[in-house]
Order: sequence, then C-alpha cells, then structure tokens
Amino acid sequence: MSEDSELERLKAKRLAEMQQNISSIKQTETAPEEPEKKETKSPRDMVVSFLGFRGEEVLQNAEYQFPNETKSVIIQIAQLIKTGELNEKLDGGQLLQLFRSIGLNVKMNTKINVEQDGKFVSLTEKLSSTKNNEEE
Repeated sequence: MSEDSELERLKAKRLAEMQQNISSIKQTETAPEEPEKKETKSPRDMVVSFLGFRGEEVLQNAEYQFPNETKSVIIQIAQLIKTGELNEKLDGGQLLQLFRSIGLNVKMNTKINVEQDGKFVSLTEKLSSTKNNEEE
C-alpha cells in the first residue's frame, strides 16, 4: 500500500506542476507585448540592417580608419532611420559617397581581375606573367 500512496503523491505533485505551467503560459499570453517591442537596437545595428551590397565592408573600413567620426555618422543615420526619413537600403557606393562628401576619404581595398586562359586572375598576376613571358 505504501507504493500506491507514493504513486498518488507523485501524480498529485505532477498535476500541480502541470497546472502551474498552464497558468504561467496563460499569463504570458495575456500580458502586453510592448516590453518585447521596446528592445532597442544599438545605432550601429540599426544602420547595419539598412545596408545593402558591400555596405558593411565600407562601414568597417570607415570605423577602422575614422572611429570617432564614424560613430557620429552612424548616430545621425540611425536617427534618420528612426524618423522615417531614410527608408531605402544604402549600398556600399552610396555610403562611401556619403563619407567622402563630409570629408572622410575612406580608403577601400580594390582588386582588379582579368580573364586569362578561361579563369580570372588578378591584374598583378597577369602583368607579371606577361612580363616573364617577354623576358624569356
């Protein structure tokens, strides 16, 4: 009989846990969802979400070369996004043009590829291989 009473006690305990879980789920469903919406992104995260093709690359180079000035620009762009004045994606070219228009000459690594024998090689490799062929 002790096994039966122990089994009943465990069942009662489990039932109480399940009821508590159900009531807590109902409370979270009926609770207002505004605290979740109030999660604020950092200005940088907000700007990164609006960047298009190669935009993040330009932003990283700007942050590396001009950290203080770039923070100010990021804050201003985030403010424009919040107010709705900026509602389209910024690609890398537009962002680079913005930085250069305010006097920040952000330098980008460039690489020119050319086709040689059906595959793309860098221009330096192409020039060095033609130079070696001419010397022979």
